Amino acid sequence: MRNHAAFIWSVAGLLWGGLQAIRVRRVILPLVVLRRLDCVLDPTKTAVLARCQAIKGKVENIDPVLEQTAGSQFFNTR
Repeated sequence: MRNHAAFIWSVAGLLWGGLQAIRVRRVILPLVVLRRLDCVLDPTKTAVLARCQAIKGKVENIDPVLEQTAGSQFFNTR
């Protein structure tokens, strides 16, 4: 396990170069959160996109409809 972690950090060092470690954390954490949200929304994304296209222009506030389709208070239409 340590070899994997060392390898990952060495690749990160190559990618980020001389960027300070604190700055790397400020960039990586938001990207990890966004990726996690994307993974959570993945199972309902197709249904949400289809529903969005079906009601676009017909319903003034589509957010409640898409929230119901997604089964949560947030959804992804992109």
